Amino acid sequence: AAPFHMWKPDVYQGAPTPITALMASTTLVAAFGAMLRVYYVGFETLRWDWRPTMWGVAILTMLVGAVIAVTQTDVKRLLAYSSIAHAGFLLTGLVATSREGLSGSLFYLAAYGFTTLGAFAVVTMVRDPGGEAAHLSRWAGLGKRSPLLAGAFAFFLLAMAGIPLTSGFTGKFAVFSAAVDGGATPLVIVGVLASAIAAFFYVRVIVVMFFSEPDADGPAVVVSPTTATAVAVGLAVTVVLGVLPQPVLDLAGEAAAQMFVR
Repeated sequence: AAPFHMWKPDVYQGAPTPITALMASTTLVAAFGAMLRVYYVGFETLRWDWRPTMWGVAILTMLVGAVIAVTQTDVKRLLAYSSIAHAGFLLTGLVATSREGLSGSLFYLAAYGFTTLGAFAVVTMVRDPGGEAAHLSRWAGLGKRSPLLAGAFAFFLLAMAGIPLTSGFTGKFAVFSAAVDGGATPLVIVGVLASAIAAFFYVRVIVVMFFSEPDADGPAVVVSPTTATAVAVGLAVTVVLGVLPQPVLDLAGEAAAQMFVR
């Protein structure tokens, strides 16, 4: 969360992509889950003290992540700033300080974790002779070279943008509706604006992949069984949580009911 976000793009870009995927999915989910536990249980009686500060942190995080991501040309740095923006969206569920906010945040974490894991698995497959083709210009025409892989990446990006019938839409709807019920409507308005900005750079990547001519010396697509499995699992979960989210929403609600103390 901003202003403690500055290390993240450099680490995402510099670390091996499998490590980055681990940080962006399981580590982030575990850390945020622990934070939910601290604020909803340990500091629940002090919510009137920390809630105003968290408003500012959430707004700053959403805007910093979404606006700076627009300027990025490295795919991994773009996903890093996207992750920062999503941290801000998640904080709206925390600000709600309600059982619905907690369950929405838990669902969002599950959905985002699988989508991010699949997206980074795609990144590992697009390779130049010297390694991963991380610069966005190298992805030009990927939809013509490898339509299935580009289509999978495009679907993950649309899920991160919160397009309906994806897990990202359900997750954002859950935390935003909880925030509105909790009296944080201005925060949700900022979240919707930040989502619109984020949609621009997600769509920009899709346009580069499908509406640009591929270079003659464009990157190769290297597929291994493990990365293909990660992509397949990410796609399956992203679709299921977008089309049939209720079982997982119910599970998150049950978990929230056990944790929430009022």
